[in-house]
Amino acid sequence: MEVTFLGVGEACDERYPNTSVLVRGAGRTLLLDCGFSVPGGFFKRVQGADDLDAIWISHFHGDHFFGLPQLLLRLFETGRKKPLYFIGQSGIEDLVFQVMDLAYPSFSRKFGFELKFLIVDPGQEQRALGFKWQAAGTRHSQENLALGLDLDGCRLYYSGDGRPTSRNVEPAKGCELMIHEGFLLEGQIHGHGSVQGCLDFAREAGAKRLAIVHVQRDVRRREEERLKRLLESVSYCRAFLPVPGDVFTI
Repeated sequence: MEVTFLGVGEACDERYPNTSVLVRGAGRTLLLDCGFSVPGGFFKRVQGADDLDAIWISHFHGDHFFGLPQLLLRLFETGRKKPLYFIGQSGIEDLVFQVMDLAYPSFSRKFGFELKFLIVDPGQEQRALGFKWQAAGTRHSQENLALGLDLDGCRLYYSGDGRPTSRNVEPAKGCELMIHEGFLLEGQIHGHGSVQGCLDFAREAGAKRLAIVHVQRDVRRREEERLKRLLESVSYCRAFLPVPGDVFTI
C-alpha cells in the first residue's frame, strides 16, 4: 500500500488541511475522509475522473465529509463514468445525498456515474475492492468508526477521531502504520485523544509505525519541537508527525 497524507489538521487549523489520507493498493485508490479543505490537495494528486474507487467516512462531522460536494461536482464536470463507492457506518447514504443537495441542489441526479454504498458495522469485517475492512467505535462526541484496512496481510489503521478503547485493539493489531488523532499532547478532552494516549495504544496494538495527526492547532504551533522530540524518543515503534504531501509505502 502507498499512503499519502493529504491533510493532517483539525477542524479549524489555518495552516494544515483537514486530516485525510489517500491509499493506493490492489490497483485501487481510496480516500479516507474528505473534510472541507481536502479537495484541493486531492486533485493535485488524482486528476483522472475515474481514478478514485472509494471514499471512507469515519463519522459525520464537517471536517471529515464537507469536502464531498466539491469533490463530487468536479468528478461530474470532468466526465466520470464508473461507480464510486462510499464506505462507512449506517446513515452514510442519506448523508451524502443531503450534503450534495444542500450545496448543489439536483446535481446528484445529473451524475453520469453511480454512487454505491457499503455499510461496515462495528466489530464486522467486509471485503471490498481487494481490501478487508474492519471497524470499531472510538470515544468521540459522535459515533466514529476507526478503520483497520488490510491488503494481503499488510494492515493500515486509521482512527478518525476519538480516544481508543479495548475494541480498537483488534483492527489495529500488528498494523504496519497507525494513523491516529492526538488532539492534545497529554491529558484528556471530551471526545478526543492525546499524543501520550496514542503512544500507549500503539504499544498495546503492536503498531510498527505511528503517525500523529489532528493535533489541536495551538498545541502543534506551541509544542511542535517538544512533540517531535517525544516521538523520536519512542523505541517500540517509529513515531512521527506527518505533513501534507508525505508519502509512505507499507
